[in-house]
Amino acid sequence: MTDHVNPFHAGELAAQDRAGAKDVADWAGGFIRDYLPQQHRDFYSSLPFLVMAGADHKGRMWVTLVDGDDGFIAAPDAQHLMLDTLIDSRDPLAKALAQGTEIGAIGIELGSRRRNRFSGKLHATRSGLSVEVRQSFGNCPQYISQRVWSRAPKDAMSPAVRRTALDPSQIRWIETADTMFIGSGHEGNPDHPSYGFDASHRGGPSGFVRVTAPDRLRIPDYAGNNFFNTIGNLLADPRIGIVFVDFDTGSLLHITGHAHIEWAPSATDEPEARRIIEIEICAVVERPGAIGLRWAKQETLPRQFSVTRRVRETNEITSFYLAPSDGAHAAPFEAGQHLPIEVQIPGQTGTAKRTYSLSGPPDAKDGYRLSIKREPHGLVSRFLHDDVQIGDTVQASPPAGDFVIPCSTCPLVLVSTGVGLTPMVSMLHAVVRQSTERPVWFVHGARGGQDHAMSQEIADLVGRRTHARQITFYSRPEPEDTLGEQFDVAGRIDAKTLLTLGAGSGAHYMLCGPAQFLASIRSGLEEAGVQPDMIHFETFGPTG
Repeated sequence: MTDHVNPFHAGELAAQDRAGAKDVADWAGGFIRDYLPQQHRDFYSSLPFLVMAGADHKGRMWVTLVDGDDGFIAAPDAQHLMLDTLIDSRDPLAKALAQGTEIGAIGIELGSRRRNRFSGKLHATRSGLSVEVRQSFGNCPQYISQRVWSRAPKDAMSPAVRRTALDPSQIRWIETADTMFIGSGHEGNPDHPSYGFDASHRGGPSGFVRVTAPDRLRIPDYAGNNFFNTIGNLLADPRIGIVFVDFDTGSLLHITGHAHIEWAPSATDEPEARRIIEIEICAVVERPGAIGLRWAKQETLPRQFSVTRRVRETNEITSFYLAPSDGAHAAPFEAGQHLPIEVQIPGQTGTAKRTYSLSGPPDAKDGYRLSIKREPHGLVSRFLHDDVQIGDTVQASPPAGDFVIPCSTCPLVLVSTGVGLTPMVSMLHAVVRQSTERPVWFVHGARGGQDHAMSQEIADLVGRRTHARQITFYSRPEPEDTLGEQFDVAGRIDAKTLLTLGAGSGAHYMLCGPAQFLASIRSGLEEAGVQPDMIHFETFGPTG
């Protein structure tokens, strides 16, 4: 297990400081592991491709996709991944991968929007590649365009097109792209956890990457997990690599260059961009038919939903009740899933997309409930709170997400703070409706009674089951909040308290809240002997 030393280098710390996220280093070690948990091992073993970033023999940064037959990735233990595949000689990283090198990698399911990252040392083997994992962590499913994949024969080995700048067809490719992968690195102290390379995903509306000249790109950097791995790497080392995928043909467009961070986007940039990564291109490699995979967008058209009810839960959280405008049933969902929505905001180009956890009972057929916190700088949450009224409409795609109840009868400990209670309330509804008497604990933290959303609903649900129990923490109770009535503990939720509940070794812990909270609880549970695969979490942040 990783001991929680500072996992960030000077560039990442500088980026966090500049962005007002100076406290990240205090808790992020609880999210970053020096091994692959079983969930990640299973995840990587199911993938048809892997994205890898590294440097070539000239020191240039590149990103590539490596694919293989079903099951080509194996995780024999928590420290290693084995890749049974051959590297295309046209790949700009072919020589480096054959000789062994540091890499950063990201695994991503474009259909489910799951993604996880790791870094480590790659070695060539007789049957392919072996990776010794240095760091691993999960990623939030933001800005991912959902696609389903299929296999196709690789095209005849057409020569790679190598240039020092983009040609017109490559510019058109980028101007229609909604997905790219980015690579960066930091080669300081080889003993530091942050040493090596990083691969990450970037997505947005078609054309979100702007081509300002054949050798210039502008990439918006949206709100994320505040780790600032990419931005921090680029502050320390401006080398950058990116790759665009032609999902129809399996072709890849690799670009390497140098990056500069603009901390104040211009009026012509994406309105939701927090920063801009400007790239000066040094070299381009286009590989026709590089991989034997094809992707099709999931063409489930969004349905129109009408707002039938608004309920103010607290000063910051409002519940919106949505019903299909066509009068038909709403698509079913599993407790814990989220609803992707689109809204048209006056003055904004196109629709703004967000995903919000469903907070209502999963067996309700007449519609959905979203309980949304108004973020002071959140474009969509402010619009929903301030402007959307009963009778207004939003577009919604089918519910999605894999943060769901993992077992049918096991004890559950549902743990949340703030608006993180939304998927937990849905899970509590699901458990109460079951015929089994599974034990469940609903553990929630709020500042005080004025900020405790849906408290009566939760109490009513818990009261319907003899094996259900509620424990409420108030970190700053008001004078009118009575200990033993409105709340049970003055203070914050910690792992030590959860372990005193007596849930047993077979209990699964479902956690939802801000990243700092999750990191602290998860690391505390693991240090006490709770198996990592019994801990499931969903994070949220003020992306609004």
